[in-house]
Amino acid sequence: MNGFIQFEFFRGALGQDPRGRWAFMLPEISPDKHIFHHQKKILSCGSMKPHDLLHPRPAGLYCPPGDFYIDPVRPVERALITHGHADHARAGHRHVLATGQTLDIMELRYGADFAESRQALAYGEKLSIDGVTVSFHPAGHVLGSAQIAVEANGLRIVASGDYKRHPDATCAPFEPVRCDVFITEATFGLPVFVHPDPLNEIHRLTASLAQFPERAHIVGAYSLGKAQRVIGLLRAAGHDAPILIHGALAKLCNYYRGQGIKLGKLAPATDDEGIVDRGAGQIIVAPPSVFGERWTRRFADPLNVFASGWMRIRQRARQRGVELPLILSDHADWNELTATIRETEAGEVWVTHGREEAIVRWCELNGIAARPLNLVGYEDEAE
Repeated sequence: MNGFIQFEFFRGALGQDPRGRWAFMLPEISPDKHIFHHQKKILSCGSMKPHDLLHPRPAGLYCPPGDFYIDPVRPVERALITHGHADHARAGHRHVLATGQTLDIMELRYGADFAESRQALAYGEKLSIDGVTVSFHPAGHVLGSAQIAVEANGLRIVASGDYKRHPDATCAPFEPVRCDVFITEATFGLPVFVHPDPLNEIHRLTASLAQFPERAHIVGAYSLGKAQRVIGLLRAAGHDAPILIHGALAKLCNYYRGQGIKLGKLAPATDDEGIVDRGAGQIIVAPPSVFGERWTRRFADPLNVFASGWMRIRQRARQRGVELPLILSDHADWNELTATIRETEAGEVWVTHGREEAIVRWCELNGIAARPLNLVGYEDEAE
């Protein structure tokens, strides 16, 4: 092999040729310099510092000993993906490791050839990549979302990805993971952001529907996660009528249903002949991008509703022409962020993509070492 030894670290890889999946190439070496066990290279160094195990690079968060990235923002050789939102899951990587549901969602969004090879890892299952142990743990963000734990030489770092703590019937609930270093998102990392009860927000929508039965209620909700959560909350609130959905939501809603998520009766909002009374007194769920477009004019006196954690900021609602803002987020609020940090018992916290300074300051005041990561390329698609 031209002076190289190839090791296979991932057993049971999917695809026609598992030998080409997640292989690691290293120069041929003598046995007295490295220890090998069951075809896995064992790290022989002493104490490891956190930045030796994970650190930022222009492409994303990189693990040098495992030679992989977490949620890279540009194509790389090996990528571990936390969830299917486009700012975290991109097409073009050579090898991708994620939960099975995240891989399915990436295929729905990008096509079957979004990566040269892929492999699924179940929640809690451990896998060794060149002596680095990785495992996925529920993040409670969207279907298939995961925190990623990275361990070597007694050091464990957990990268949260995006996460929330409010109960959500459409995905597995968040599970705190004890670690030495916790990498947390901080989308809503300011004390002003404390999310209300989701069901109370949905009751505001059903109350508006009863008050204005002559108007079509168009709910702006992102296609992955938020749309299905809104529909599920409506069902939990007792809204049993058919819900109209924009065509952009159909594939993902069908996938959720196939995964056992109950969404009730859905109907296409793109068939004018099938829309009774131009949607008066009905709920239509669509991507937020439809606000102000000609597509909405087919409906009776449309009332714009937007489900997002950013709807706490009134100016954002006004800018989008939203009449009924619903504060409904798939990210942790301030109280949940700080409580989660405590639950992990991490001695050090790295803060990324969000309001980093406030969380860093809170950690310092509570005797926890902290620093911002200043990662770029994450655009809060889920909000």
